[in-house]
Amino acid sequence: MSAIDWVNGLMDTLGAPGAGIAIALENLFPPIPSEAILPLAGFAASTGRMSLAAVLLWTTAGSVIGALALYGVGALLGRDRTVALAARLPLVKVSDIERTEAWFLRHGTKAVFFGRMIPVFRSLVSVPAGVERMPLPVFLTLTTLGSALWNTAFVLAGHALGANWTQVTDLVSAYSKVVLAVAALAVVAFVAVRLLRRGRPSPTEVSEPS
Repeated sequence: MSAIDWVNGLMDTLGAPGAGIAIALENLFPPIPSEAILPLAGFAASTGRMSLAAVLLWTTAGSVIGALALYGVGALLGRDRTVALAARLPLVKVSDIERTEAWFLRHGTKAVFFGRMIPVFRSLVSVPAGVERMPLPVFLTLTTLGSALWNTAFVLAGHALGANWTQVTDLVSAYSKVVLAVAALAVVAFVAVRLLRRGRPSPTEVSEPS
């Protein structure tokens, strides 16, 4: 059974809450893509299987619940454990982690809000928010608003396209590939810079007499 068949069966059994459960799981297991679940839920609403308002409400609730679970993981790990784990990764320095932390402290609210509209990162952004203990009311507000915008756009697109709802998935699949390609290039560039710096002699080695 494919993921789409499973989601469809869940909505047949539970209605709009089934769509909410699928979206909550999507936050925890990104291979179940929201860009497939949401248009499908919109299509289901267009056939009268469930209310459009209920779909929007439940899918947004599912997004918030899933994000809150990941926030809890970040809060449970805490800064010290996260730094200790990340510092063990090859080519990662504590100074890199500290710079990332400083960036999140400055731009965390924007990252959480806009991150809810970027595939893959929409789930991951909740973890640093938990690590940095972003105030929970702020996190919930930003997550709810960002998720509501993302979910509404896709549910309404699926509702409008009806049986052609897969067109939305195809379009966003291309967008997701671009996002992942950019992220992969950023990782490659990071690794390349680290390796080059490792290969260079330190200033003391250069100035040392032969």
